Formats: sequence, structure tokens, C-alpha cells
Amino acid sequence: MAETRWLDQREAQAWRAYIAAQRVVSSRIEQQLQRDAGIPHTYYEILVRLSEAPGNRLRMSELAVATQGSRSRLSHAVNRLEQNGWVKREGIESDRRGQVAILTELGRQKLIDTAPGHVEEVRKSIFDALTPEQVEHLYDVCATLARHSGDTVDRAAWERN
Repeated sequence: MAETRWLDQREAQAWRAYIAAQRVVSSRIEQQLQRDAGIPHTYYEILVRLSEAPGNRLRMSELAVATQGSRSRLSHAVNRLEQNGWVKREGIESDRRGQVAILTELGRQKLIDTAPGHVEEVRKSIFDALTPEQVEHLYDVCATLARHSGDTVDRAAWERN
């Protein structure tokens, strides 16, 4: 059995700062979306992912990967979005078991109505507190952590801006 690689004092402090920041930012964003749009952040992210996908549609399996959720949790969320008329599901002819989720016009309108308040909360909770250099560092740290965990990060898109 390998020896435990304990955190040194600076690593422990960085870890605690990360946890504190993650909790407060997530809480503020969740509260804003619930208060102003009546939806959890998970539903908002699904609408965003569909709005950015070609044809506003994604296979359910791809959507699960994009939102880092289990298929059953995603299915439940998409059921709720379908009930609201914001998303619809269709089967895939070439794959009897496969389905795609499609953003509807009502869903697009919900996203259009919700986005300004959400972006303002993200700005207040994160970016108003940071210098431009800190924003660059935040991107670098988060992108490195995402890649280390197997996620993909589009550095070229960052460089274009």
C-alpha cells in the first residue's frame, strides 16, 4: 500500500480556499437561478449546451458527458424540461436505443430571458473581484484541473478572445 501524500500547509490552505470559494459561488448562482428563473443550475446548463450544439440538438449520451451528470439524472432533468416545453426528445433512426435532446423555441426564449440575470450573478460572484491577470490565472488553473480530470478545454477559443 502506498504511503499517504499529505498536503503541506500551503496546499491545505489553498484547498480550503478553493472549497470556500466553490461553495459560495455555487450557492449564489443556484439561488439566483431559482429565484429569478425557477430552475436549478443543472437545467440552465442543459439549455445552454443545447443552444450551442449544431442544430440545437445533442445525443443524450453526449449531453450527459457535457454536463458531467449520470444518464439517469440527466434523463430526469430532461423530463422536467420537456414538461415545461423547453426541450423535446426524438429517437435516432440508426440507433433504436439512442435519443437526442432538442432545444425548442420556448426553451430558447427561456434561455434568452434567464441569461442576463445569470451572467450578472456570475460577474458579481467572480469577475468583479478579479483583476485581468487573475482572470487569466483562473482560466489556467481551471483548464489544467479540467484536463487533468479528463475533460477537454478549448484553449484556442480562449486565445481568440
